[in-house]
Amino acid sequence: MAKSKVLVVGGTGYVGRRIVKASLAQGHITYVLQRAEIGLDIDKLQMLLSFKQQGACLIEGSFSDHQSLVNAVKQVDVVICTISGVHFRSHNFLEQLKLVEAIKEAGNIKRFLPSEFGMDPARMGHALEPGRVTFDEKMIVRKAIEDAKIPFTYVSANCFAGYFVGNLSQIASLTPPKEKVCIYGDGNVKVVFMDEDDVATYTIKTIDDPRTLNKTLYLKPPENILSQRQIIDEWEKLKGKKLDKFNLSAEDLLASMKGMDYAGQVVVGHVYHIFYEGCLTNFEIREEGEEASDLYPEVQCTRMDAYLKRYL
Repeated sequence: MAKSKVLVVGGTGYVGRRIVKASLAQGHITYVLQRAEIGLDIDKLQMLLSFKQQGACLIEGSFSDHQSLVNAVKQVDVVICTISGVHFRSHNFLEQLKLVEAIKEAGNIKRFLPSEFGMDPARMGHALEPGRVTFDEKMIVRKAIEDAKIPFTYVSANCFAGYFVGNLSQIASLTPPKEKVCIYGDGNVKVVFMDEDDVATYTIKTIDDPRTLNKTLYLKPPENILSQRQIIDEWEKLKGKKLDKFNLSAEDLLASMKGMDYAGQVVVGHVYHIFYEGCLTNFEIREEGEEASDLYPEVQCTRMDAYLKRYL
């Protein structure tokens, strides 16, 4: 069977650029939407030109120009959207509703993968304010997709290692603490950590796979289901140095939201659900989903001990 042609929307972002790379690596004709909105952002433009050198096709389009989106969508079989939903960078999830309308009008798309790549929003109806906005908006987009009867796959990629492993899951930094580390609760709640390049590899694997049609793909390789304490222990082993540890109760974590800006409050709420509630691992995958490492055992996932070595 011929490989699907892919359009990546948000291709210059943290996830998007990895999706473009994985799509090309797996032999798909790959288009990247070049949005007029980039304006004078030279870094994004140069990244787009580098994609072109690697074999991708650039196609112009804008969320403010419906027909341009329809025209772009008509060139491909699969659309993958990776626009940002991170509050301390940009937050544009509902822009995808314009893309849904374009896909609906075009009528040719075999699979749409909206911008998800985190916790499964369908399991987060109880989430705390204000962080629940992330999940509520994802569910609004899902409803639009399903109401339009657009074939879909949702990718639940859990915790990106770049944000949660290199810093030993500390909120205020992206690099490992040198002396003291905060442990959430007892530090033993199991979490799923993923190398971002592996997220992209699995995502592209799924687009022509009938087993994932109209399902959620959960990225939960057993070797990457670890507690915060296990991550810290591995870092201490690599460094040959023990860190001073202090435990933060759920009550103290939530109390710390007072006085934080909006983006900080969103992050704290998500940390609570991940490290205290165990929302990434406290359920069984049922008929609504599939687990990526079961479907694609040929993918050699990056283990978190190897990931941590980058920070030595």
